[in-house]
Amino acid sequence: MSVDELKRRLDDSEALAVLDVRELWELDIARLPNSISIPLNSLPTGFEILPKDRPLVVLCHHGMRSRVAVEWLRANGVENAVNLAGGIDAWAHQIDRQMKVY
Repeated sequence: MSVDELKRRLDDSEALAVLDVRELWELDIARLPNSISIPLNSLPTGFEILPKDRPLVVLCHHGMRSRVAVEWLRANGVENAVNLAGGIDAWAHQIDRQMKVY
C-alpha cells in the first residue's frame, strides 16, 4: 500500500490497523498516531494481540522489515496484512513533512 492510499483511508476513517515493527528508539523519533508497536524480533510472541477483522498495514523505516513481517504474518494466518511501501520515511517525505526523519 502506498502512503497516499494509507493517508486517504485514514482520513476516510476506514477500519484498519497500523502495525509498526520498528525498534522503540525509532518510535521516539517518528511515529504514526494510534499505531500498534511490536518490534520485528518480538512479532512471534506479540502478534496475537493484532486485530484480525480489518486490514493490517505494516510499516518500518523504509519497507524492508515490514515486508518480512507481512510474509511472516501471512504464513501464520494473518491474511489481511499489507506492507506500507517506503515506510515511515516515505510518510515523512510525502505526507507529513514536519515529521522528523532519520
